[in-house]
Amino acid sequence: MTDLAVEALGLTKYFETYKAVDQVSLQVPAGSIYGVLGPNGAGKTTSLRMTLGIIDPDAGSSRLLGGHKPQSVRHRIGYLPEERGLYPGMKAREAIAFMGALRGLDWSEGRRRATTFMTELGLERVIDSKIRKMSKGMAQMIQLIGSIVHAPDLIVLDEPFSGLDPVNQERLEMLVKRERDRGATVLFSTHVMAHAERLCDRLAIIARSQRRFEGTVDDARALLPMQVRYTPRQGSDTAAVAALLPAGAEPKGEAWHFAIEDQDVEPLLARITASGLGVTGLSISRPALHDAFVHIVRQVDAGFTADASEDAIEEASA
Repeated sequence: MTDLAVEALGLTKYFETYKAVDQVSLQVPAGSIYGVLGPNGAGKTTSLRMTLGIIDPDAGSSRLLGGHKPQSVRHRIGYLPEERGLYPGMKAREAIAFMGALRGLDWSEGRRRATTFMTELGLERVIDSKIRKMSKGMAQMIQLIGSIVHAPDLIVLDEPFSGLDPVNQERLEMLVKRERDRGATVLFSTHVMAHAERLCDRLAIIARSQRRFEGTVDDARALLPMQVRYTPRQGSDTAAVAALLPAGAEPKGEAWHFAIEDQDVEPLLARITASGLGVTGLSISRPALHDAFVHIVRQVDAGFTADASEDAIEEASA
């Protein structure tokens, strides 16, 4: 694997008797966009905070930006926490410059960069507006700019799209890509698959406190079979079409819908061609990341329910 910007190994965290994170490992290649996906309450935020050294793990360790301990490279990191917070009496430009100054950026340079960022993102009209007069989403964009104004090498964003309208979500996606192109590594958590599918070079899926998947978006989508929609020539014999297609194919209107494994696509096309039933319409598509995510989480939930049922049976028998 290429050089790692983040290497977290076996992170585990208890809150009293509840294991919020269980042996989670993350390896984030330098210069990539990496997503940590999971349902609400899966352990994403706690994993990120342990990775950054904000809270101590009960087990495991993390090293950042070439093998350094998190606290030793704080000035090279930009972090947007899930809980947003800005001084309401500050103007936007000063708030951004202040956040940069906390990471060692000169105040005047921070103000200059704040103006540039806000102008490029179409936010120039609120440069001198106080935070208290802004909408929640607008204030969030200001805090986001403040977290990257010092040009950090590692940017960590916890649920950055939450609360943003579609326009600002698009602006944020553009900003994330631009920071990656600058050479920064971007690590962000989300439970919204569309953003991850468009942005991520690699991703991890956390469910019920454990990492359940790691790989590319295409790797995740490949966990499910291809989806086929086939429409034969009008008037084709229904029984003949059913015999041609895999078990489980269902007619919906004039089209037949079914799943198929990759290696079975070419044989299917050969059978359709040889059958004489014709092709009025045919689409073969890979399921979306959303479908793969739901599949993984449901498998985990099903296993958890089964384990709980077995434990209940054992307790009742004891």
